[in-house]
Amino acid sequence: MVPLPLFGGIPGGIELLIVFFILLLIFSLLLPVGMAYWVYQDAKARRGTDETLWALATVLAGLFVSVFGAAAVVVLYLLIERE
Repeated sequence: MVPLPLFGGIPGGIELLIVFFILLLIFSLLLPVGMAYWVYQDAKARRGTDETLWALATVLAGLFVSVFGAAAVVVLYLLIERE
């Protein structure tokens, strides 16, 4: 059996799949953190909301549920904290 080269083989092989999953992982980690930062800054500007709790809920939903979970927390934040 011939070992597969990880980098430098035929383009579009297993290397492309590995790169795709690495980019997907980075995207799925950075997007909830960015959403949490936005929620934190918005809640801080409104004065009277618990910004740390909303940011923590956004990050945890993004890490344990998915990017859609973080988006659901952001929508919930916008609906509840609307003035």
